[in-house]
Amino acid sequence: MEKKEQLYEGKAKKVYATGDKNLCIVSYKDDATAFNGLKKGTIVGKGVVNNRMTNMMMRLLEKKGVPTHFVEELSDRDTVVKKVKIVPLEVIIRNVSAGSFAKRYGVEEGIVFDEPTIEFSYKNDELGDPLINTYHALALKLATKEEIELIKKYAFKVNEVLKEYFLSLGVKLIDFKLEFGKTHDGKIVLADEISPDTCRFWDVKTNEKLDKDRFRRDLGGVEDAYKEIFARVTKGE
Repeated sequence: MEKKEQLYEGKAKKVYATGDKNLCIVSYKDDATAFNGLKKGTIVGKGVVNNRMTNMMMRLLEKKGVPTHFVEELSDRDTVVKKVKIVPLEVIIRNVSAGSFAKRYGVEEGIVFDEPTIEFSYKNDELGDPLINTYHALALKLATKEEIELIKKYAFKVNEVLKEYFLSLGVKLIDFKLEFGKTHDGKIVLADEISPDTCRFWDVKTNEKLDKDRFRRDLGGVEDAYKEIFARVTKGE
């Protein structure tokens, strides 16, 4: 399958049309951004890690009953996906306090929750992706009540599957962000990516961060962290 015209370029990916109006090719970049694009940089090899790891996670989730946009991996950086209209809701699942949650509520990082939390952000860069609740999402007509319930159900299922999977690799899944889209026939599927860009991964024994927080917080060893999480995932194949 060949790339046609470029349809979109985001912070981490480019999307191209194909000969099939219902399929696109996603191409992963090494560009890195944080704080809604205020911090910019490059993480060498990130595109390869994020592409291949996302595809592995999508295949795993499909087996566990979560529909995704994944179709076929073309190369280290390029993947065929179903063309979707992204639901403008970012879904964040948290198992442990970290990042903006810890900052917002004035708690330390590392508090393990009795059960996972879920939050929604309105996907809008100009507004800084503000937190919203279900009632706001309905008022803004971002999704229907049924769609939101389905998204929540899928999100918690993703957490259940991935938490167990990463634990088997000696990694704690702290929190992560998901995006969902609607296919041409109106079906809700998991889209975007599952990678060290969108998840927080801590080593079980050392709590060492194996994700984009190393870039956000200038901790150093960013490329090494991406390589390490990827090595564990590919070893577990």
